[in-house]
This record gives sequence, structure tokens and C-alpha cells, in this order.
Amino acid sequence: MPFTTLNSRIVEARIGPGQRMFSQRGAMLAYRGEVSFTPNIQGGQGGIGSMLGRRIAGEATPLMTVEGTGTVMFGHGGHHVQVVDLTGETLYVEADRLLAFDGALQQGTMFMGSQGGVMGMVRGQVTGQGLFTTTLKGVGSAAVMAHGGVIELPITPQRPVHVDPQAYVAHRGDVRNKLSTALGWRDMVGRGSGEAFQLELSGQGTVYVQASEEKL
Repeated sequence: MPFTTLNSRIVEARIGPGQRMFSQRGAMLAYRGEVSFTPNIQGGQGGIGSMLGRRIAGEATPLMTVEGTGTVMFGHGGHHVQVVDLTGETLYVEADRLLAFDGALQQGTMFMGSQGGVMGMVRGQVTGQGLFTTTLKGVGSAAVMAHGGVIELPITPQRPVHVDPQAYVAHRGDVRNKLSTALGWRDMVGRGSGEAFQLELSGQGTVYVQASEEKL
């Protein structure tokens, strides 16, 4: 169920019989056809386990199940929207950045502490994001939100990528993450709090970075 990008802030998806998708509540802008929207209480394709993971994480991003026949336009808060097409790999994305996704994708929840040990857990405290990250796996498409647009940076074994945690949107592939500290330009000009943090991503894959460090 691919998305069509209408502009930088709005995407459209076509839904047919037997298909469904999930979106953030309040993300539907307009639709054509016979389409229904119902609250989702089962955690998408991930079932009860995914729902429990989100509750443990304190996640407050309720989903809607979208079904029927027609086209639906999605957008939220004027944020830029980036479409990510998956061909079997896993997308890791903060739940509040998920605008909508194909119902064929398997949804889950990953404890970030399992990547990078303690540093993975520290990341949740530093960024204000939960210790859990939503995962989407399979063949399908997802639309994610960001401030000021998104750039895609390749990650290779020879060239890891360091990202400001507040600029991180999502990543996919065989990627490990850990949080490191470094003296940043904010400290040099007297604007920092004493320590700067960087999210180091290594392995093979892609990281999506937003142009602004503001939270959604």
C-alpha cells in the first residue's frame, strides 16, 4: 500500500477491500470513498505484546485502524512527512514520529537498552524519549514525521554516523546504537550544560535525520 506524496507535509494512501492501515489518531485530513476509522486496541499487527510494550514505555500515541475502499490523506501538525518503503527489513522509529503505516507490516516494540547496554537506556533519559522504540518489519510503507524535512544518511561498517539525539528520527538495517559524550559547539560558545551527547550508529543501514532539533 504505497503512499503518494502530495506535498512535503501531506501524503495519500489508497485502500482496497481486505486491506487496512494504521495511523495516529487525528492524522486523517480528508478521504474519498467508503472508509472507516476505528480506535486500535490490539497494537497493530504486533498484537497484545506490542500493545503492552507501548504501555510499559508510557507511550501516549494512540492508533486508528483505517479500512474500506478509497483514498485517505494524512498529515499532522504541519510537520514534514517522509515515506519509507520497506522490502523485508526492520524500521526503528519513535512512536510519536509515526504518522501512518501499512497494515501488512509487523509491528513490535524494542527495548533500547538491548542495543548499547546502559548507554541505550541513558539515551531515553537524555532525549526525553522512552526506553522503547517501535519497530515495523516486512514489505510495505510507513510515513514518518519530522521538523524541517529529512535527510537519509547511509551507515556502513567503515563509516558509522554520529547524530544529535534530538535530530534522530528513525533508522533501518543491521544497525547498533550507543550514546557517547563529546564537547560540542554549544559548549564552546557557552550555550551548553557542560556535556554534549551524540548517538553513534554503526553497522549497515540508513538513518533518517531531521533538519531541526525541536521535538514533535
